[in-house]
Amino acid sequence: MEIQIETLSDSIAGLPLFLAYVGTAAALTLVYIVVYMWVTPHPEIALIRDNNLAAAIAFAGSLMGFCLPLANTIAGSINLLDCVLWGLIALVVQILIYFLARLPMPKISERIEKGELASGVWLGSASLAGGLLNAACMTY
Repeated sequence: MEIQIETLSDSIAGLPLFLAYVGTAAALTLVYIVVYMWVTPHPEIALIRDNNLAAAIAFAGSLMGFCLPLANTIAGSINLLDCVLWGLIALVVQILIYFLARLPMPKISERIEKGELASGVWLGSASLAGGLLNAACMTY
């Protein structure tokens, strides 16, 4: 039985690719946050700064709902371009989920601005559930 000893350079050989994927994931997440805040009529960050729990729950669910399929995309992508493409698809799907979640509750943004927890929980849960299903469907 031969024991192989890896050198430090062997151990960190994947570091550049790791950094490329982390940077890509961070950029896609930032793009998602900007698009989401542009699409929603309520000012998430201002509401969260004002300790609005409904806004924090809705935004956290949305962010996790985007990052779940993004993580799945990173794990299954064949290269960075593939990762970006499927990450953008995840972004579009998550924005569609926001609009679908508004169907049974059309004034959800106004209710979140008022701090109504049920509205924040509904939107956050719908976003998270949609993101989970989105991640599962990305089987490419």
